[in-house]
Amino acid sequence: MSGPGLGWGVAATGSIARTVGTVIAQHPDMHVAAVGSRDRDRAAALAADLGGAVAHGSYAALVEDASVEAVYVATPHPQHAAVVEAALRAGKAVLCEKPLTAELAETERLLDVAADAGGFLMEAVWMRFNPLVQRLAALVQDGALGEIRSLSAAFGFRAPYDPAGRLWDPALGGGALLDLGIYTVDLAQLLLGTPARVEVSGSLAPTGVDQESSLLLTFAGGARALLAQSLVADLPGTAEIVGTRGWARLGPEFHAATELVVQTEAGRSEHSVGDAQVGYAGELEEVARCRAAGLTQSPRMPLGASLIDMRVLDEARRALRR
Repeated sequence: MSGPGLGWGVAATGSIARTVGTVIAQHPDMHVAAVGSRDRDRAAALAADLGGAVAHGSYAALVEDASVEAVYVATPHPQHAAVVEAALRAGKAVLCEKPLTAELAETERLLDVAADAGGFLMEAVWMRFNPLVQRLAALVQDGALGEIRSLSAAFGFRAPYDPAGRLWDPALGGGALLDLGIYTVDLAQLLLGTPARVEVSGSLAPTGVDQESSLLLTFAGGARALLAQSLVADLPGTAEIVGTRGWARLGPEFHAATELVVQTEAGRSEHSVGDAQVGYAGELEEVARCRAAGLTQSPRMPLGASLIDMRVLDEARRALRR
């Protein structure tokens, strides 16, 4: 399929593949060239909905399609590594859903593969491309809130228990940390850096995946982040950061923030409202921009950040299973 701008291949046909695929199809500077799935009928159905893209009955065929310049990987977490590696080896730029992989060792291997192939790879943390999140990061970086002392963030909802479901099955990468904790951990890393210490408490579901947890991250200089994620309770969803000269709050759901409130001791007050959905377009545009510039990773969502996030998540998951 020909079309304007960057030609994307969408790997998988689930809800997030449809959501991001629709953003691609509606973007004036890119198009969906192909959809791939192990079920060709499902690929064909989504391809038709996204503008008549080519449908492939395997991910191997998708990444080898000459019309595909970049691949968006939206498979279950444990399948990410294989599809991403195949796409990188085929010379495609890759945007992979979060978390980048289901295990730390897989993340480390993918970074080696990306370096060996010389290709572009980015984890799809769309939160980082939300203008309100970017604004908060700039305020922290510029010292508008003073020395940061604490951050709190929560993300949780009651998910019906289904041992074979994606959120509960360990074979599908289930658990609150991988699905929701990636947001809380990445926000803490974006605003505070690399944690020096990770403490965790929580509980496991009957399938052995973590169903709820609280993380306490300690950073050099004494800042702390209290992060909560749950599949068994509705959590507030907001994030608040406090410094010696002021505070800021993202909400009503920090990972898809549409409101930023800032208050400083100097009397500065800021109340911004935005559209969370622009984060999807933002991450796609970042891939196009970086690819055009010949970059192998994004300065806004670098691979080092993905590695740090996975180290924290891996350490917390192992501690809960002990």
